[in-house]
Amino acid sequence: MAHFGQSDDFRRDELIRIIEHSVEKLTLQELEALYYDMTTKSYINDN
Repeated sequence: MAHFGQSDDFRRDELIRIIEHSVEKLTLQELEALYYDMTTKSYINDN
């Protein structure tokens, strides 16, 4: 998974791109489930 010689910032940006690409393909129901899961785990705070 991690590549030798990559900086943490580069790897973080790479992972964000992969996740964004995957999220774009989700249905509304899947997005709602993901949103619920992330809010219950405090990854998202609606303040």
